[in-house]
Amino acid sequence: MNDSKLGNVGNNACDYFSLAQPSVQALHPYLPGKPIEELQRELGLSNIIKLASNENPLGLSEKVIQAIQSALKEGARYPDGNGYVLKQALLDFYARKNQVFDLNQLTLGNGSNDVLELIARAFVGSSDEVIFSEYAFAVYSIVTQAVGAKAVEVPAKDWGHDLVAISQSLTSKTKLIFLANPNNPTGTAFSNSDFISFMDAVPSNVLVVLDEAYGEYIKEDTFPDGLSLLANYPNLIISRTFSKAWGLASMRVGYAISSPVIADLLNRVRQPFNVNLFALVGAAAVLNDSDYLEKGVGLNSKGLKQLEDGLGALGLSFIPSKGNFIAFNVYPESANNKKAYTGMDIYQLLLQEGVIVRPLVNYKMPDFLRVSIGLPEENQRFLSSLESVIKSLN
Repeated sequence: MNDSKLGNVGNNACDYFSLAQPSVQALHPYLPGKPIEELQRELGLSNIIKLASNENPLGLSEKVIQAIQSALKEGARYPDGNGYVLKQALLDFYARKNQVFDLNQLTLGNGSNDVLELIARAFVGSSDEVIFSEYAFAVYSIVTQAVGAKAVEVPAKDWGHDLVAISQSLTSKTKLIFLANPNNPTGTAFSNSDFISFMDAVPSNVLVVLDEAYGEYIKEDTFPDGLSLLANYPNLIISRTFSKAWGLASMRVGYAISSPVIADLLNRVRQPFNVNLFALVGAAAVLNDSDYLEKGVGLNSKGLKQLEDGLGALGLSFIPSKGNFIAFNVYPESANNKKAYTGMDIYQLLLQEGVIVRPLVNYKMPDFLRVSIGLPEENQRFLSSLESVIKSLN
């Protein structure tokens, strides 16, 4: 028995680890991207760029900064537990896009991760099954295991969701399906027509979560906008976040849009004040900064092309992405010493260069790294460092 699992009360030792639910004992926590401060402590570097966590390289919108500064005087008070101002701002934002829904269809979360967990807690039990794709966002597996349900991982197709295979994996025990579009970490996306065919095949008593954390980066109308389909499918739950295109990753605010009945149930298990005051006012403010969103999406489009061209020049294959990141194979197609190193080896060498990216070994993609789209100079520094590292190994 590991000593760290033992606790002492008086003279009696207790194995507190064994007191936890078996599903929790077996959990492996989510591993976030390495913080800049941690690398500074480890290597003593000062000039570091972080392209590991799909953050917005523009920084905060000026409107967000102003809104938070104005709210500081209320920092000693609890926020509005219902988040009325942000919910109304969301209604107004989507109304400008001719997408109309009601306040009672919204659930706010401490990031969209919180929303995903709320859905699992509200609807899934130990006798249920939850379906998600191979190479899908790690949190789907984590929340499934945390509630003691059976995880059903469906093999991917071309690194993305195989919607036909997923629909064929349904059983009488299926309670919930997680879909990410675009998918993290692969950047793949399925079409609107394929999604509609999928939803038509799913029974109404099976909930489908369409995770659109990166949806703002898709502009083509051939891909689904979940909100436009919500009225036709009452078992559909849309999950979105302010952490990516809206630049509020540190504030942790996301939301779900669903039927009023589902939203009511989610709000019953939602913790009071789960979204802090500054996140609420910041998110409401940025929804009125259309220039910020447009600039960020444009920057991402150019940056994605810059990285695609750079990776191609290095002879590295990559998975075409619809998000603000790209996953690439660390082995040049012309390499003579394939398998002489791993993606983790390249990751570690890039750290020595002061460049933080994301290894994908935990996604069973050991030959791949994922790099977020940064500012043009950050993208170039990553490419130059990557070229140097790979040349040193080949």
